[in-house]
Amino acid sequence: MLADLTLSDLLDRTASPEPLPGGGCIAALVGAAAAALAQMVAGLTAGRPRFAAATPAMEALAHKARELRQALLNDIDRDAAAYAAILAAYRLPKAAPADAARRTAAIQAATRAATLVPLDVAGRALDALRLAGEAVRLGNPNARADGAVGALLARAAVRGALLNARINLRGLRDPRFVADAAARADDMDVRARQLEEEIFRHVGV
Repeated sequence: MLADLTLSDLLDRTASPEPLPGGGCIAALVGAAAAALAQMVAGLTAGRPRFAAATPAMEALAHKARELRQALLNDIDRDAAAYAAILAAYRLPKAAPADAARRTAAIQAATRAATLVPLDVAGRALDALRLAGEAVRLGNPNARADGAVGALLARAAVRGALLNARINLRGLRDPRFVADAAARADDMDVRARQLEEEIFRHVGV
């Protein structure tokens, strides 16, 4: 499992000339790091007398961020498996017409699945961006920069995951699926951009 590797080993694997892990896996990793930073800010806030009013919100945030971090770590391997399925589909025989038809169907199915995974990653990264924004607004101001870095990472994870999804959409022949997925991607992109702007207006930099 890629998510169980040390960070150094995962980066070594990423830097190798093999196609996996790739950009989709790293987008999920970056999203998990964003959730971790939001959780850290919550932990530096909840339970401190100075921030008693914010403690319930920060405790809830920490719980959500912990679950989100684990889900995004799981997405590292989900993304790798989805891309591996595409590679396997392209390796299927295609000389005979029947083989070619099966290969085409397998490629379409694998590409469809490999589009849904990064859309899921983008959605979770968008949730991490929301949590980072809440941490910045309500959390310990001494950790505001940490929350802001989390927001930047979450925004990068959203954009990276959506980039992968949109590239995969180019190879799909189902117009309804393509239109629905593209609309979902566009909506997340807009919401992430708006959230980022709101967060950094609050940070003041």
